[in-house]
Amino acid sequence: MTDFDLDHHGDVEVGEGLVDLAVNVRTDTPPQWLLDEIATSLTDLAAYPRQDAAMAAVAVRHGISPDRLLLTAGAAEAFVLIARAFKPQRAVVVHPQFTEPEAALRAAGHSVDRVILRPEDGFRLDPAAVPEDADLVVIGNPTNPTSVLHPAEDLRALARPGRVLVVDEAFMDAVPGEPESVLGAESPGLLVIRSLTKTWGLAGLRVGYLVAEPGLVARLAAVQPHWPVSTPALAAAIACSNNRAITTAVAAAQELDRQRAHLVAGLAEVDAVKTYGVARGPFLLLRLDGAAVVRTALRERGFAVRRGDTFPGLGPDWLRIAVRPEATADLFVKTLREVLG
Repeated sequence: MTDFDLDHHGDVEVGEGLVDLAVNVRTDTPPQWLLDEIATSLTDLAAYPRQDAAMAAVAVRHGISPDRLLLTAGAAEAFVLIARAFKPQRAVVVHPQFTEPEAALRAAGHSVDRVILRPEDGFRLDPAAVPEDADLVVIGNPTNPTSVLHPAEDLRALARPGRVLVVDEAFMDAVPGEPESVLGAESPGLLVIRSLTKTWGLAGLRVGYLVAEPGLVARLAAVQPHWPVSTPALAAAIACSNNRAITTAVAAAQELDRQRAHLVAGLAEVDAVKTYGVARGPFLLLRLDGAAVVRTALRERGFAVRRGDTFPGLGPDWLRIAVRPEATADLFVKTLREVLG
């Protein structure tokens, strides 16, 4: 079932002079205060990275004990560690979703089954659709690329002894109040992944973390290389966990809600475009006939958007677009109208 390009990511769509609607990183980031904290850490590059302060800061941020936390070089490393540390008899990935987890599992030699959520159902999860004998399950929340936020109750229903349940919450801090987060839940086998990439614009720095019961964390740490997170990335983890950062992130999530509502309203006036489900992430999934041709035409007019046909469960008639400020959204909708004639 390697019929999709699981290694394709939105950054390859971006080019010089194009308005970037292909990558789900918040605009105008990182903020200057965060850059200053990272820059200050550069004087310590001669020493090996020490994680103690960053571990403590992130643990306090989420109200958890440090032994339930593992810092990683972005969410991508977390997926690789999972593929190395566990030997599932039946791994299941719920799609459409970020393709990196399945790619990592396959690269490690595991077979992977897919549970495909349907647009007709608003891409909502039915816990009963996941096979009972699955001992490793991966799902995103809110899910990339559908932007659907699954109820925490439905996710907890997937947890059980003997199963590792991986919930990718890379975009959860973009949801005001994080109402459906399961980070900190006492569910058996639960493993939650977080990233600092999206809200803070740190894709080039590679920093994230995972939260799980201490036994699972120990198994993952055992297959992680020494000093996996750089000194500048550790400085970013500390800075993004303080009260100032939390307040900033909350405001950014609220602003994102307003920007997304504006974009949804504009697209609702374009008859050829359909959306499914309720979007809660910093991106929208669109269905329109001939999306591949439309994507090329948009590119010729200055907009980079993410193709949808590399996500299992989707096909050539899907595009993902990042939420951007109102002026950019209005120009995009105007250009899309022109392209669609």
